[in-house]
Amino acid sequence: MLKRLEIHNYAIIESLELDLTKGLSIVTGETGAGKSILLGALGLIMGKRADTKVLYEADKKCVVEAVFDVSDYNIQSIFEAEGIDYEQETIIRRLISPNGKSRAFINDEPTTLSVLKAITDNLVDLHQQFDALDLHSVSFQTKTIDALAGVIDKVGDYQADYVEYAKSKRTLASVEEKHRNANQEMDFLNFQMKEFNDAELMDGEQEEKEKTLDKLTNAEDIQRVGNMILHQLDEDDSSTVDTLQTLLNELSSVMDADEKLAELYERLTNIQEEMRDIAKEAGHIAEITEYDENKIEELNARLSLIYRLQKKHNVDNLEDLLKIQDDISTQLSGFGDITQDIESLQKRIAKLEASLVKKAEVISKSRKKTAPEFEKSIHKMLIPLSMENAYIKVDIAPLDKPGPSGMDQITFLFAPNKGSDFKSLKDIASGGEISRLTLCIKSLVADAMTLPTLIFDEIDTGVSGEVASRMGEILAGLADKHQVISITHSPQIAAKADRHFFVHKNDREDRTVTAIKELDKEGRITEIAKMLSGNPPSVAAIENAKELMK
Repeated sequence: MLKRLEIHNYAIIESLELDLTKGLSIVTGETGAGKSILLGALGLIMGKRADTKVLYEADKKCVVEAVFDVSDYNIQSIFEAEGIDYEQETIIRRLISPNGKSRAFINDEPTTLSVLKAITDNLVDLHQQFDALDLHSVSFQTKTIDALAGVIDKVGDYQADYVEYAKSKRTLASVEEKHRNANQEMDFLNFQMKEFNDAELMDGEQEEKEKTLDKLTNAEDIQRVGNMILHQLDEDDSSTVDTLQTLLNELSSVMDADEKLAELYERLTNIQEEMRDIAKEAGHIAEITEYDENKIEELNARLSLIYRLQKKHNVDNLEDLLKIQDDISTQLSGFGDITQDIESLQKRIAKLEASLVKKAEVISKSRKKTAPEFEKSIHKMLIPLSMENAYIKVDIAPLDKPGPSGMDQITFLFAPNKGSDFKSLKDIASGGEISRLTLCIKSLVADAMTLPTLIFDEIDTGVSGEVASRMGEILAGLADKHQVISITHSPQIAAKADRHFFVHKNDREDRTVTAIKELDKEGRITEIAKMLSGNPPSVAAIENAKELMK
């Protein structure tokens, strides 16, 4: 229940305080006095955006504060979900600074507009002409039938299971996606592993094969150089070995005469032996070295494979390539089989779905039983509201799978005139018709459904006389158990008020400001008489006003 509304520095309101109670509160006033401005300020409390154009004085901040008694709304879980301290008397405040910045508070805690809206949607039901109203909402239509069918608790029990069902389905989808991705990754890794397995890489083979290939491609030069060393050192007529032998022969005749010559003789002898070994080794190398074209092709093919794998995996040696092979093998061994998890989730979902279907069947049966009575009741209520040929129809279409509120798709259809086809409310009902339908429906479910503070803005547009009087009676009936606030131009509705507030303008030297006051009995009679006949009211209008208030 909205207990108090304070508005400071908003539009043409300098400062205004409004204390409210249960029952039917009526707000009247002359055109342009600021009745709609009250709703604009309340809209800020409900999370609507604002700018500096709303400031009464451009250099001061705008403050709108509302105090709600939320003890009857059972919305503590919403506060907890949004991280806001729950208080039975909740204070909501909006500040608009001259620089355009907006701040919102719930129980003195800073909050966002989205959180503000999430909470106030449960506190205030604001009905304005030509708005996209709750009545168009599939959720509201479903809740209406459920309230009248007495299955709110059953739907709540169903929804608790549905939360688990939906959660399990999301988990299954995630696991299946993970499984698909794992399979794709495994396919890719298996493809890479097959390349490695087919290559049969061996540690150290790259260096060995590169050396062998280098030797084979230079075989002819190796043979030529080896034979040249052999012949020049030992086999030619004037070979180096022979030259050394001649020197040794000459040196042998004189080496006994000088110890140093003997040392030279020994050194030359060692050189001669080394030359013969070198010549022999070079000849052997030349002899065993052969040019093998097939072997060269084989080595080139093998090394090309190794080089291609190195390039593919962005490495430049065989050692790193073998490490990648080991890593791929480790990854493949790490993939577990999640098929069992999928099967387990599928069984759980099937079990939950079977339970939901059973519960939904019970709920659906009650809904279908209630729908005809609801249709008849609404038609009866519309007759005195000058809509005697208007009918509402509840279309209950089955769903293939459990949904958030059962296995029914509930849609209110409407036929406003004789011979009219039933169509969706949003497609056929006018603003005035929606207003009256909303009033009838909310009045019908008032005893079965917890409703927030109901605010009606000129719901009486286009009606007068007996129809307006009947609307006033419905509003008064609603107000027996709910807080109802109605802005009206109708004297018949104003006469039904438990409390009557009058919005008026005060003209100052520099500007006009809006003020509001609660009328006493005499003030109400005068105001209603003015609504009937004009200002000043006639004697007949005053008597008529007294009669209406009886």
